[in-house]
Amino acid sequence: MMFVSSFAASVAVVLSLASMAAAHPGEHLSKRQIEDEMGNNHVVNMINARALEACQNDPEVKARKERAIARRAATFARLRKEKNLEDAAWLHRRDAASLRQWAAQSHDRTKTISLNNNSTNEEIFGTNTSCVLTPDNANGPYFVSQETIRSNVVEQVVGVPMHIELQFIDVTTCKPATQLLIDTWSCNATGAYSGVSAAGEGGLGTTYLRGVQPTDADGVVSFDTIFPGHYQGRATHQHLIAHVGATTLPNGTYTGGRIAHLSQLFFDQALRDAVEATAPYNTNRIPKTSNLVDGFTGYAATSKYDPFPNYILLGNGLANGLFVWAELGLNTSSNWDYYAPHAATWKAGGGYNNPNFDFMAIIFPPPTHG
Repeated sequence: MMFVSSFAASVAVVLSLASMAAAHPGEHLSKRQIEDEMGNNHVVNMINARALEACQNDPEVKARKERAIARRAATFARLRKEKNLEDAAWLHRRDAASLRQWAAQSHDRTKTISLNNNSTNEEIFGTNTSCVLTPDNANGPYFVSQETIRSNVVEQVVGVPMHIELQFIDVTTCKPATQLLIDTWSCNATGAYSGVSAAGEGGLGTTYLRGVQPTDADGVVSFDTIFPGHYQGRATHQHLIAHVGATTLPNGTYTGGRIAHLSQLFFDQALRDAVEATAPYNTNRIPKTSNLVDGFTGYAATSKYDPFPNYILLGNGLANGLFVWAELGLNTSSNWDYYAPHAATWKAGGGYNNPNFDFMAIIFPPPTHG
């Protein structure tokens, strides 16, 4: 693994250079400085991707992929059994063909197709984002710090059920990123976020569709949530943050650490359209924004990374729910705290606003964006 180690060393050097070159919002850069930053972004993405690809023949990596496929197959079977859908038909998003179409054309070219019981687990539960650096993205204005550590975040919110499984891989080692805390949140079917006091949102006393989970020995977390809704100017998306070095507290929350990755998952346009036609999504009168028009989808994609997670319908209709999965590569030595200021902090009985919230910091992504 000497080849991989040399790449890992290069990754560390380039990341440090990129961090130095990254401009904070409000700074004025010359044309040369902007070109340098763009060049650094490209090098960061390519070196990390190449480092991971160099690991593909490593027996440990192959074993991890086999475990992932078996785990996803078992999760799919468990979810169907829990909903009494064991004999029902199901639909799956095709991986390779859609990825080629997406990479060559645009983000909304993927589609769902019917598969059958003769399809192998590898065909169904593989991932088209395996061992590729996941670009960092802008954080958005509704991050709530110190949320509750829990896997089921639905509470009483109505929507299409979604079980999401995420596997995190450290790009410097090609090994599962263990001992992370993964923060996720999304808006409800009509576009409102919990935990924040902004007009039209759920308020500081709400916690729906927010939660935190520690990664296991395979770098995996899972959440039960609903398919997100949409709001003004944004395509449907799911927020993610990876905390390194955070400490879990006796009250079921966390504190400290630093943010090594922040991103947003996006969803196939066809799936979005189908969900938006169902209740209560169809009561949302806010104009829809397509994946291609959204100003942040470009940050989520590179020539090597497809920002759309894989999914499978548990039955033959959306009401039965979705199983969604993705594999994300990150550098656990990164520190993107600047780009992820929290709007509020949760506490029992209701959260409180961050008086030092920097709105400008959440508009731009770290230099490792797509």
